[in-house]
Amino acid sequence: MTRIVIIGGGPGGYEAALVAAQLGAEVTVVDCDGLGGASVLTDCVPSKTLIATAEVMTNFDSSYDELGIVVKGDSPPCEPTTRVHCVDLGKVNRRVKRLALAQSHDITASVTRVGGRVMRGRGRLDPAQSSDGTRQVIVTAADGSTETLTADAVLIATGAHPREIPDALPDGERILNWTQVYDLDHTPEELIVVGSGVTGAEFAGAYQALGSEVTLVSSRDRVLPGEDPDAAAVLEGVFRRRGMNVMARSRAQSAKRVGDRVEVTLADGRVITGTHCLMAVGSIPNTAGIGLEEAGVRLTDSGHIWTDKVSRTTAFGIYAAGDCTGVFALASVAAMQGRIAMYHFLGDAVAPLNLKTVSANVFTDPEIATVGYSQADVDNGRIDACVVKLPLLRNPRAKMQGIRDGFVKVFCRPGTGIVVGGVIVAPRASELIHPLSLAVDNNLTVEQIANAFTVYPSLSGSIAEVARQLHTRKTSNAR
Repeated sequence: MTRIVIIGGGPGGYEAALVAAQLGAEVTVVDCDGLGGASVLTDCVPSKTLIATAEVMTNFDSSYDELGIVVKGDSPPCEPTTRVHCVDLGKVNRRVKRLALAQSHDITASVTRVGGRVMRGRGRLDPAQSSDGTRQVIVTAADGSTETLTADAVLIATGAHPREIPDALPDGERILNWTQVYDLDHTPEELIVVGSGVTGAEFAGAYQALGSEVTLVSSRDRVLPGEDPDAAAVLEGVFRRRGMNVMARSRAQSAKRVGDRVEVTLADGRVITGTHCLMAVGSIPNTAGIGLEEAGVRLTDSGHIWTDKVSRTTAFGIYAAGDCTGVFALASVAAMQGRIAMYHFLGDAVAPLNLKTVSANVFTDPEIATVGYSQADVDNGRIDACVVKLPLLRNPRAKMQGIRDGFVKVFCRPGTGIVVGGVIVAPRASELIHPLSLAVDNNLTVEQIANAFTVYPSLSGSIAEVARQLHTRKTSNAR
């Protein structure tokens, strides 16, 4: 029987374990925290659970007056700027942790149900490869005991951890990274968020909705510098309209506690203060100290594991998946990398990883969902495409629901009309992007999208409307 050892139990690891076991391999998953990894325990699942509460708050705050809702105990008309409800953050965070642990237990049960073995401990590669091509993995348990596993193939799926600034080290109480916020019992009165990427923007929007006064410190010209510029502009406008202090071109240099407050010093000498500070300045791959380079695995300058499109590393029989590879920091991509690795090694049919079909979502309010080629690809000449953008303000369902912000944007090839990308900015954009994901993945044309029935009224109707406009304008780079 083929023996597979997986170091790391996140999406890349546990999805690979499920596939390998189903294909008849003997599978052992080595993990030190619990299956699901950071994605389930400290990152994706917890943050989106927190955001779910914030989403309800935001939706109510932004539309109750327009929709004619009067809160019990108030006499109409309500003041639209008056906050009429609050949140128990301690209760929210207890729910967050409970759901994360439940999800981790469900994943463990799934792996063991298909015959996989789960070991609690830290795995390290033995640098030598046996004459028969097998590898040795040394597992160290929490009590210091060790066990050596023999593997025909090893998958590294060790993930990443929050990056730290030397002069702004988290203390878990007032200066926090994104794994520590779930220990808060009370909503921060004044929260400084350092970093305007996806993590920073999501938490800034969530805590503003939960009642914090938020200052978002961005070292770049705008929030979400890596996302579609039109989408980022909409979100930044929403943030500012809701009262967030967005500080562009402001690099944080240090953060320190002063009594029950935090002082953040910027590179230009300015000092801002708040009751709490959240550091969201990127992540570091968990690739040090596990014997990778000694075993012949090539690391990039950033410490990520180099892989090809079927998840192979530079060492025979060693694969890698997830955030430790630096490909895309998405659970869906990690899971796909892990599955591809097992399909490839075990001889099953496999298609190489195609990043141009990946759909992604920023869980702000409104959400930003993307797939395929981007506006930057078009602007920089990497692909010739026609572009049409339609504001949601024209959509009848959006009007009914009091939705003011957002749009649908679609990219297609000139002449053929084949859909190559799309952006949706809207509530639940993560649910709306799927038709465009199917179109990109299957080379569908704007005519095929335009001719498919949509429900009236619906937000998805705007996708069909954009396709109809592209059908008549696909011979020019309309936008």
